[in-house]
Amino acid sequence: MKKRYKSFMAVAVAVITLCGCTQSNKAIIRMQKMEEGVSSPTSEAELKEAIAKYQKRVADNQIADSQVGIWYKMLAVRYLDAKQYGQALQNFQKAIQIYPTNQNLFYYVGLCAGYMAKASLDYNASGAKITSEKYNYLKLAESAYLRALELEPKYGRALYGLGVLYVFELEQSEKAIPHLEKLISFDTRNFDAMFVLARAYYMQGNYDKAANLYDKIASQTKSEQKKQEALSNKKIVLDASYSK
Repeated sequence: MKKRYKSFMAVAVAVITLCGCTQSNKAIIRMQKMEEGVSSPTSEAELKEAIAKYQKRVADNQIADSQVGIWYKMLAVRYLDAKQYGQALQNFQKAIQIYPTNQNLFYYVGLCAGYMAKASLDYNASGAKITSEKYNYLKLAESAYLRALELEPKYGRALYGLGVLYVFELEQSEKAIPHLEKLISFDTRNFDAMFVLARAYYMQGNYDKAANLYDKIASQTKSEQKKQEALSNKKIVLDASYSK
């Protein structure tokens, strides 16, 4: 019973901290002293005993924090599966506070931010091509993908997500090219990435590279739909190059 009570208190302290509760540090310390039976150690033996007890408390709190982080991620994934991207984004951000070096969490933040950008309409009918809210979400997606790649440079999903973001949302296709080239250098049959890269080449006026990549897709894919799409896109590229 005492062990379960201690575990409960450890989790409670962790949740209080995460939720930004205004309970003072002094109150928490008093609660800990009462729970551990540590008041004001003075002798060598008492000090050693107090240190041992609080080292155990630190370990318990670390376990509690770790579990809370996992729960935040699980909750975020549930929201993501339900296409509730705003709620998913909030919970992935909370999980990152506990796991700040987890590249998967940053990838999911980028993914959710991208979806939220698409939902950011010009409700004020200002006529702006892109609202400030949409732009902020797009920049959040960019920074999240880039952070994921700092943590794992060959993270394929982040490389692809960043490529799509630059080509189709931020209209910065020149930035997409090195990321997508890196992706297909090790994921050699990622035809979706090839399509986006060919589009980036086309937007930059690199018609030969775009046409060659569409040829590669058409010759290697087993999907008849992708083959025809690649050949159709190649014709558009060649027409553009001839009229240049």
